[in-house]
Amino acid sequence: MLIALVLAVTPLFAINIILNQYAERRAITEMEAMGQVSIRRAEEAISTTVSLLQRLDRDNVQTCDAEDRVIYEKQIVEHGMVDAIGLADASGQRMCIIPDRELAGQMILPPVRSDGPLVGIGMLERSFLGAHAAVISWDLKDQTRLFAEVTPAVIAMDPGPEYLRSYRRAELRLGNNLLWYNVGGYNSEASTPGDMLSVEVRSELYPLVAKVVAPVSAASHVVQDLKVVATAACAGIAILFVAIGVWLSWRPESEANDEFVAAVRNGEFIPFYQPVMDIETHRLRGCEVLMRWRRPNGMIVSPGQFMAYAENNGHIFDMTRHMMRVSSEEVGELYGENPDLKLSINLFAGHFLDREVIGDIKSIFEKSEISYQQIVVEVTERHPLADMELARKIIAELQALGVRVALDDVGTGHGGMAYLQKLGVDIIKIDKMFIDSISSDDSSTTIVDSMVELADNLGMGIIAEGVEQEEQIERLLELGVTAAQGYYFAQPMPADEFIAFAEKTEEEARERARMAAEAAAAEQAAAEAAMAEAAA
Repeated sequence: MLIALVLAVTPLFAINIILNQYAERRAITEMEAMGQVSIRRAEEAISTTVSLLQRLDRDNVQTCDAEDRVIYEKQIVEHGMVDAIGLADASGQRMCIIPDRELAGQMILPPVRSDGPLVGIGMLERSFLGAHAAVISWDLKDQTRLFAEVTPAVIAMDPGPEYLRSYRRAELRLGNNLLWYNVGGYNSEASTPGDMLSVEVRSELYPLVAKVVAPVSAASHVVQDLKVVATAACAGIAILFVAIGVWLSWRPESEANDEFVAAVRNGEFIPFYQPVMDIETHRLRGCEVLMRWRRPNGMIVSPGQFMAYAENNGHIFDMTRHMMRVSSEEVGELYGENPDLKLSINLFAGHFLDREVIGDIKSIFEKSEISYQQIVVEVTERHPLADMELARKIIAELQALGVRVALDDVGTGHGGMAYLQKLGVDIIKIDKMFIDSISSDDSSTTIVDSMVELADNLGMGIIAEGVEQEEQIERLLELGVTAAQGYYFAQPMPADEFIAFAEKTEEEARERARMAAEAAAAEQAAAEAAMAEAAA
């Protein structure tokens, strides 16, 4: 059911991400269009007004005479974007203006400069709907300038779709940050820069910059309906998947059991081998056989997903026999050539309720290249043994064959000291839980130190499990532990990879031994030469 929910919800997350990205791209496109509209309107207003002033100059309409004032008034009527036309002196004060207004000595243009531009653009205080009145001048080259005041209504506009206009802020600036037009404001939906979309559009004709800013949340409005549809669709898929999951989880027990039996019969449960290393000499001591379920489609299933079912339904016995049989065939030759290697096989509590496991080991390994002395059976402390006395007898019979017995997961389960005292095991394995924190936790170090001391006193071997860091190896060596397994050395692997690993490890060990022998020989030769020189 959990998988069903994940399968149903994952597309919803993916669809939301895609829709959000689409909405942001769409919003940015719309905002660029809004900026371009502002720039075009401003360019049109400036170009039209400059053309008007050029034409007046060309027609010698350049004074405040009554005749020229009539022409000014006529141009204002013909050009709706112009509010007023007039003449300014060298200091920038109005000399006259049509329609007539009080001049009051106010400067509306900067003073004339010899190197000044032919066309000047500035802003007046007068505004309308967030837009200022612009003043555009034309230098007549006689210390006077024609000017025209452009109505704010020309640029006061609100383009763009409604879903953006409700939240965006738009600005049009001239030259060195001179504000001509602004509209809107920041909405409380988004206040940090990371939550804002921003677009700038620049004019290619004039020093104009349009900037449009909007919160990212505003963009989502364009896909809101699509998100509702996607949510409804995914909810339907979720219901369907959950229904399938419920059906699969409530299948008749016999049907699920038949599938598992078929997997056992078809040999889908295979051994993986995890190396056990000597951390002093870096040589291979052997391996632990771990069970994996390889489905017909090639997918590998870890033991945590099927082991409890196998134990509770009695399949574990056939599966363990299969593991021993296959491992004897796969690595038998390697073990026959290397009699010091150990092969660890996991047993569970049910194996110690009768002597059948002894017969299994005899029938499988008596004619195998793997000898009884190379076999280690591991019994876990995590699950209690129902009959300690019978378990002790079975272990004694296995030890009589030459098989060694290891107690797995020491310190994490039910048995504790009782298992060590009553079962007579040969090896204890330190659980990964203690190894993980051995470099940083004093209590874990103390526990491991106590286990090492106990193993020494009882004449037992000791192996550390779950080693993943070099610091852990250094600490284990300090505590007297010399055997370990874990991802630091290698992960569990198929037989062919394990055999290759073993050969490579042995080759490296031989090379180290050769180099050490050569170094020792060189040191001995040097010592003898020194003695001979001293004697001479």
